[in-house]
Amino acid sequence: MDAAFTEEQDEIRRTLRALLDKRCGPDEVRAAVRTPAGHDQALWRQLAGQLGLPGLALPAAYGGAGCGPTELALACEETGRALLPAPLIGTAVLAAPLILALGGEEQRAALLPPLAAGELTATLVVPGGQLATALALTGPNDGDWAGGGRAGGIQARWSQERDGGPPGRSLGELPAKGGGGRRAGGAWRLYGEADQVLDGHTADVLVVAAHTGGFARSRTLLLAVRATGPDGAEAPGLLRTRQTAMDETRPQARIELRDVAAELLGPEPAGDDGAVPAALAATGATAAACLAAEAVGAADAALSRTVGYVKERTQFGRPIGSFQAVQHRLADLYVAVQAARSAAYYAAWAAGGARPEPGAAGLALAQALEALRAVAAEAVQLHGGLGFTWEHAAHLYFKRAACDELLLGPVHRLRARAAEQAGLFGAGGPDGAGADGPAGPVARAAVGA
Repeated sequence: MDAAFTEEQDEIRRTLRALLDKRCGPDEVRAAVRTPAGHDQALWRQLAGQLGLPGLALPAAYGGAGCGPTELALACEETGRALLPAPLIGTAVLAAPLILALGGEEQRAALLPPLAAGELTATLVVPGGQLATALALTGPNDGDWAGGGRAGGIQARWSQERDGGPPGRSLGELPAKGGGGRRAGGAWRLYGEADQVLDGHTADVLVVAAHTGGFARSRTLLLAVRATGPDGAEAPGLLRTRQTAMDETRPQARIELRDVAAELLGPEPAGDDGAVPAALAATGATAAACLAAEAVGAADAALSRTVGYVKERTQFGRPIGSFQAVQHRLADLYVAVQAARSAAYYAAWAAGGARPEPGAAGLALAQALEALRAVAAEAVQLHGGLGFTWEHAAHLYFKRAACDELLLGPVHRLRARAAEQAGLFGAGGPDGAGADGPAGPVARAAVGA
């Protein structure tokens, strides 16, 4: 691993930081999250048009910049530093990679260029608050997390009538394994609901994880739903409600699907039931690295604000930063942030390599979330009474730390999954030894060695 960044990677970081320093201060963040969209749409268009941010990791053939997970993670570190409220995670980190991995050529050509240009936004819809499970970050994702059995979660059914008709009318069976193509005159229909969908109230494209096949042939599919038409009207049967979230910089929504038309990503299932879990797991590795980098950026910004404050705040006739106890607390936080940054960079490098390392991304995310939580808590404490006020920015970092762990954790499950993949418990690696052997870096870090 070459730990040095290229000139292009450094330029991505510098350019994005300079723009966000001007356009995304604490006051701008507070104003943006209170808009109906939950983010500054003008700033998002500027990030897309001038910097190509949503298409950073997409191939040039689809309008992207052709970069990889490392560049995307560096961009997320800067957006995390500013606590940028934007549909970046849903669009560029979750939905676009799945469309690229599973979509047919026509689907890619229709969806990816407008996503890369910022003309459309997208997100991943996972029922039951199972986002971390779907991405294989807290456990295997080959179960019925999308809605097992005949009810619950989100169900996908094949309807012989393209206009759908009433639910349950003219519904055919899933094409048989090995059968290949779609039957003429029909369409996929979705029924169910999901909570905690990132930017779900504004996304133009929903990549929906749905269950189909009944008990005997149960499987999970990914289907694309155009949430809004050319006239801006919602898709028939789709109801979206923005939810109240502790972290307003990470808008979430409730999605209700009532016989909604959808298009399966890629061809009809033809015997390869592992394609969807594999694509979700690969996306999860990149997403965990990017979210870890984002948490590191937020932690670094909160620590910098706290260091600046203790240099100015006086007590007993001297700055409180001159007290040894305060210096020790800040030194511990600095070490935690730097360790989390190294883990996030390594996870991004591993996700973009030819030989991904199982568990590295989840472990980096766990370490970054812990670092952000510790820094945010100390920032509130060291700011004293000021840190508890609504007007100060300290509570924004604290809420980001708490909500990210609720959405993607908890941390102990991320570590347990990394330990399982590293083979510490006799499973997950070749011959039970783990991906990097029983004494490799992932195995040691999973147990805090």
